[in-house]
Amino acid sequence: MTTSKRGLFRNMAINQKNMMPPRLPDFRNLGVWLRVLLVTNGFLLAAALAGNRSLAQLPREVGELAALVEPALLITLTLLFVLAPVLQRLPARLAGLLVVMLAVAATAGIGGLLAQVLGGAGGWRAPLAAGVLALGMLLWFDLAARAHAPALAEARLAALTARIRPHFLFNSLNAVLGVIREDPRRAETALEELSELFRALMQDNRELVPLSDEIALARKYLEIEHLRLGERLRVKWEVSDCPPDVLAPPLLLQPLIENAVYHGIEPALAPGEIHVRLAVKGERVRIEIDNPWLGEGEVRKGTQRAGNHMALANLRERLLLFYDLEATLDSSVSDGRYRVRIDLPGKRKPRHE
Repeated sequence: MTTSKRGLFRNMAINQKNMMPPRLPDFRNLGVWLRVLLVTNGFLLAAALAGNRSLAQLPREVGELAALVEPALLITLTLLFVLAPVLQRLPARLAGLLVVMLAVAATAGIGGLLAQVLGGAGGWRAPLAAGVLALGMLLWFDLAARAHAPALAEARLAALTARIRPHFLFNSLNAVLGVIREDPRRAETALEELSELFRALMQDNRELVPLSDEIALARKYLEIEHLRLGERLRVKWEVSDCPPDVLAPPLLLQPLIENAVYHGIEPALAPGEIHVRLAVKGERVRIEIDNPWLGEGEVRKGTQRAGNHMALANLRERLLLFYDLEATLDSSVSDGRYRVRIDLPGKRKPRHE
């Protein structure tokens, strides 16, 4: 990727970032919960240290604050988890106001309950501090999302650059030329599939897409590869357990399957099979793709390839940008096969869209 391309794309991303409306974090995301817990407890400790006059009294004061803050925090997070779909459909500023009001109400409620049990007045300082902290964290999450916009744009551009391998384009065109006289209809279909594949690769892929679209795109890619590799390429699909409306990052399957073809099938002396398995397990989607792991004696002369760690690192970055800590990608080698496994949240397209 040239410096000029990076600079142009970065400027486009910054312009888009500046025009982004404010948005809420995903309150069902583990990473969001972890950050809220860490910041709130750090604020609690700072408040205890600020008001402390004797180190001997610090544990008691921290305990008193924790008795107020921790229940209110857990109640607020639980309510936000339940109400997350509703909040995402509301205007961002209204949803943000409701989040702040929930934090204030939960803190005031717990403070009033403790005042009744232990005696004394509930006070307004703790609810006010909870509201200010909630507002501050919402602003911080919004700024973080804006800061990630250029990174996501760079990751998309890197993904496109990595995916459009010159060898694939040239070999596919040569394969079409090879059958254009014998089977012109098949050659025409292959060119249409190649056109659709590159159209998908060039789209602005910033939103989650139905997994059924990803499967269709991967099948088109495999049809093109099958045209030139013939019976050497075999694919086994196991996708019946995965609902088609589950959402996934764009260009998720095709790059992994391309790696499987490029490293496991094309260099091999014997035919090989790629396994593609997709299934929903509870609230999670599991994707597994494996291909033959070739030893030195199984590789065609002159076709030894470098590993695909760069592609996997790029995909990990995109998963992190889309899902934060909610998605995982692992790779391993066992029983003569190279296996990639992805686990991600089973989000679905809202019915009203």
